[in-house]
Amino acid sequence: MAKAIHSMIRVLDEARSLAFYDKVFGLKAADRLDFETFTLVYLSSGESEFEVELTINKGRSEPYSIGDGYGHLAVSVSDLDAEHQRLSDAGVEPGRIIDFSHDGGLLARFFFVTDPDGYRIEILQRHGRFK
Repeated sequence: MAKAIHSMIRVLDEARSLAFYDKVFGLKAADRLDFETFTLVYLSSGESEFEVELTINKGRSEPYSIGDGYGHLAVSVSDLDAEHQRLSDAGVEPGRIIDFSHDGGLLARFFFVTDPDGYRIEILQRHGRFK
């Protein structure tokens, strides 16, 4: 049986990305592997074993093109309204909270933030299948 362990994204500025993921999600560098042409930084928190892998290609100065294939990462929180306010107060500019229904019932409450490289991250209220 397969177990999801990480998702990788390419970032332009390691320090800027580390600051964003720490401030917004409390993710800290769990490991950093430096190679000749790139660096890998694995971010994690105490709530989950799943990690975000940042890949920093050395010598790159052009921003990455997200393209039309990437969708988003998603995280869940216990109090969506408080998290939205915390991020607003921190100057992160979260999107508006959306109540998403299906078949007459609430499927999800969520909003999006965008990281410094343009990756969208969905923040969901823990509810139903989104624990």
